[in-house]
Amino acid sequence: MAKRSCEGCRKRDAIIAALHRRLADLEAQVRDLEARLGLNASNSSLPPSANPPAAPPPVVKAPTGRAPGGQPGHPGPVLLRLPPERLTRVVPFVPAACAACHAPLPAEPSPADPEPTWHQVAELPPRPVEVVEYQGHARTCPGCGAVTRAALPAGLRAHRFGPRLAAALSYLSGCHHVSRRGVEEVVETVFGLPVALGTIHALEQETSAALAAAHAEAVAAVRRAPVKHVDETGWKEAGRRRWLWLAATATVAAFVVQVGRGLAGLTALLGEAIRGVVCSDRWVVYNGVAAEWRQLCWAHLKRDFQAMVDRGGAGAAVGLGLLALTGLLFEWWYRVRDGTLRRRTLQGRVRRLREDFRAELRAGAACACARTAGTCRELLAVEEALWTFVRLEGVEPTNNHAERLLRPAVLWRKNSFGCHSESGCRFVERLLTVVQTLRLRGRGVLDYLHEAVAAHRAGLPAPKLLAAG
Repeated sequence: MAKRSCEGCRKRDAIIAALHRRLADLEAQVRDLEARLGLNASNSSLPPSANPPAAPPPVVKAPTGRAPGGQPGHPGPVLLRLPPERLTRVVPFVPAACAACHAPLPAEPSPADPEPTWHQVAELPPRPVEVVEYQGHARTCPGCGAVTRAALPAGLRAHRFGPRLAAALSYLSGCHHVSRRGVEEVVETVFGLPVALGTIHALEQETSAALAAAHAEAVAAVRRAPVKHVDETGWKEAGRRRWLWLAATATVAAFVVQVGRGLAGLTALLGEAIRGVVCSDRWVVYNGVAAEWRQLCWAHLKRDFQAMVDRGGAGAAVGLGLLALTGLLFEWWYRVRDGTLRRRTLQGRVRRLREDFRAELRAGAACACARTAGTCRELLAVEEALWTFVRLEGVEPTNNHAERLLRPAVLWRKNSFGCHSESGCRFVERLLTVVQTLRLRGRGVLDYLHEAVAAHRAGLPAPKLLAAG
C-alpha cells in the first residue's frame, strides 16, 4: 500500500512540475505579446507612421508665441538673376521724356546713365517640347524616269524620343516615383505628346542600360571607401520578396537589389573582402565584419534601451542606466562636432564611461527579463563596435546618413509595390545610385541623365559619375 502511495506521489509531483513549466512558458508568452503591443517608434524600428493609437505622442516643440514666417531682422529672400544666356528675350522700357523738365531723352544710353533695373518672369511655353519631323523626299529623274528617295539616317529612325526627353521621363519615375500611368499623363498633359506605357518602359530600360557603368563605378567607390554607412529595406519583384541594399559615403551612394537579406546580399554590395569601417544597425549579417571595423548605430541602441524601460520588470533599471549614459555620451559628441570639446578629451572621458556601460550590460545580461538579457549579451559580444567613432576620425555614431538616403526608396516601394521583373530591379538600383550620388555631390541630375542616354545611343562611353561637379 505504501509503495503504491509513493508512486502516486511521484506521478502527482511530475504533473505539478509539468504544469509549473507550462505556466512559466505561458507567462513568458504573455510578457512577449504585451511587449509587442507596446512597440512604437521610440522603442523599436517602427516608423512613426506605423505607431499604434496608444503610442506616446511625438515630441512637439513648445509654441514660441511669434508669428509664422520670417522674423524681424531676417534678410528675406534673395532674388536669383538668371544669366543672359538663359534669357529668351529682353524687353526694354526706355523713358522718352525727362520727368523733371519734360525734355526729350536720347534712345541710346550715355556713360553717365545708371544700370537698368530688372525683373525676370519665367513662363512655360505653349508647346514645351520641340517636335522635329524628318522627311525623306523623292525625285523623279527627267532622263530615265527612275525615282530616287533620300534615306533617313538609321540613327534618327531608331528613336521617337530624343535623349533629353527620354532622360526626363526616367527622371520623373526614378527621382519622384511617378507611376508609368502618371508619367503618361504628364507627357500628354504638360508636353502635349501622346505616349504608350510600353514606350515609357522601353525608355526606362534604355536609361538603365546607359547607367550600368555609372552604377558599377559607384559600387567600386563604396567598396574602396575607408568608412561607409550600410542599410537595407524590403523590396518586391513580381510579388516575390527581395531586399534593397545601400552603402553610402559622404559623396557616393550605391544601391543593389538582391534576393536575400543574408550574407549574399552584403557581399553583392561590398564584395567578398569587406574593407573599411561599416556603420550599421545590429542585424546579424553584419556580425561577419570584425567588431573593430564596425560602428553600431546609437540611434537604434537608444530605442533598444527605451524598450527595456517600457517592458518594465527586472530590465527597466538597466534600460534607464543605459539611457542616462547614452545621453551623456551624445552631449559630449555634440560638443566635439561644434568644436567646443577636443577629441582627445572625449576619448579620455569615454574610457571611464565605457566601464560604467559594460557594468550595466553585465547587470542586464544577468537579469530575469529574457529579452533584456538577450540584448545585453549580444551587445557585450560586439562591445568594441560601440566606440569606433570615438577612436577614428570620420566615423559617425549613428547610421542616419544611410537611413535618409534610403527613405526615397521606401517611398518608391510603397507607391509602386516594387518591380515586375529583374530588369525593373536593375533600373531601380541604377537610378537610385545615380540620383542620390549626384545630389550628394551637388551635380545636376537631368543633365547627367541626358548625357548618359546620348552617349549610350552614340555607342560612346558613359560620362563619369564621380567626376568633379
